[in-house]
Amino acid sequence: MTLAQRLWIYQAERFPLVKTVPLLACFSAASITISAVLSDRSLPDLSAYIVGFLLVFFLFFQLRVADEVKDGEDDAKYRPERPIPRGLVTLRLIVLLGVVTIPLGIVLALLHGAGLIWLLLLTWAWLGAMTFEFGVPVWLKARPVLYLLSHMAIMPLIDLMLTGIEWLPHGSAAPALWLFIALSFSNGCVLEIGRKLWAVENERVGVDTYSGLWGPKRAANIWLVFVGISAGLVIGVGIAAGFAIAFCLISLSGLLVCSFAARRYAAAPTVKAEKQMDTLAGLWVFGCYATAGFLPLVLGGLP
Repeated sequence: MTLAQRLWIYQAERFPLVKTVPLLACFSAASITISAVLSDRSLPDLSAYIVGFLLVFFLFFQLRVADEVKDGEDDAKYRPERPIPRGLVTLRLIVLLGVVTIPLGIVLALLHGAGLIWLLLLTWAWLGAMTFEFGVPVWLKARPVLYLLSHMAIMPLIDLMLTGIEWLPHGSAAPALWLFIALSFSNGCVLEIGRKLWAVENERVGVDTYSGLWGPKRAANIWLVFVGISAGLVIGVGIAAGFAIAFCLISLSGLLVCSFAARRYAAAPTVKAEKQMDTLAGLWVFGCYATAGFLPLVLGGLP
């Protein structure tokens, strides 16, 4: 196979563009838009949205590269079917592609100006610390809850950078913007836990999952707690934006759907239920950002 063909297979397995691009486009656009809505300002130019999408795309690819570095030894031992252990591509190539995105991100941040580069550097600093497990890999891995929380802390930093694209040129952010930034943390946990709620027959030695750590029922309940936190934060954004009823109806409806799905998975953690939970986690996050970022536009929430 050619290099292009091998990279195409790699992305399909490890960084699927068909799912990643729509989610990141929604996330980045919603972050910029809600910053303007909560500040009662007009939307920025299209260039701001392009910069936001490209930066978040680069960052999420860098997160994938960081995972490849962190998990290289475990993948070779326990997940030999993955692209790098089976020899489809080399770790060196993937790391090189990740490195290439760094100067591209710097150029984009500098072109946008207004001090955006400092928020990008702050995010990279945390990403770098994550890549090397904050210097205590064995200690951190033995504490999976702390591991989850420390790694998901990068999500508010990414969102701070994205919203900064809108508010930095004006000098300050809206006081209620913290609700949306906190939403990124809880949604990160929804995605991370949701993709590691596995069927009993899919659990394997050496592969950490939350269903294996806590058991399917408890893991599903913890996942649902984070969904509930996200729902509350979306409602908070809706109240701050002046559309409390609409945000409540949408958030509580989504929470009800997630509750039924979590109960089904907890009662019968089958392969079908595993796939449904993974899919629903992605849809929930997409729905949160679409609601928070774009519903105010539909309801006339801009000056």
